[in-house]
Amino acid sequence: QVQFVESGGGLVQPGGSLRLSCAASGSRFNTNDMGWYRQAPGMQREMVALISSGGGSTTYVDSVKGRFTISRDNAKNTMYLQMNSLKPEDTAVYYCNMRVLSWNSRWGQGTQVTVSS
Repeated sequence: QVQFVESGGGLVQPGGSLRLSCAASGSRFNTNDMGWYRQAPGMQREMVALISSGGGSTTYVDSVKGRFTISRDNAKNTMYLQMNSLKPEDTAVYYCNMRVLSWNSRWGQGTQVTVSS
C-alpha cells in the first residue's frame, strides 16, 4: 500500500550539504513514525534518523548527530533529511521508510549520495 520516492541525492565534496526528500503515497503518512536509512556498498542497511509521527521527537545514529536533521511535513506527505558537513563515509544509497519494519516492508529505489573530492 505504501510507496516511497526518494530524491535529492548527488555528488558533493566533503564538507558540503544536501537535502533529501521522501514523498510518500498510499498510506496514512501522518500516523506513522518514519525514518531515513542508508546502505553503503558491501554494508548492511542502517538506520540514520527517526522521527515521530507528528515530528516532535527525533533520533539519530551517533555518526550523524549534529550534522543531519530529519523533518517532515505531514500536509505534503513528505519527509526530509538535511545533511551538512558531509563526509566520505556518508556515501551510500539513502532510503526512507516507516520506523517499524517487517519482512515484507516495501522499499523505494533510494537516492545515491556520494561524498568525494
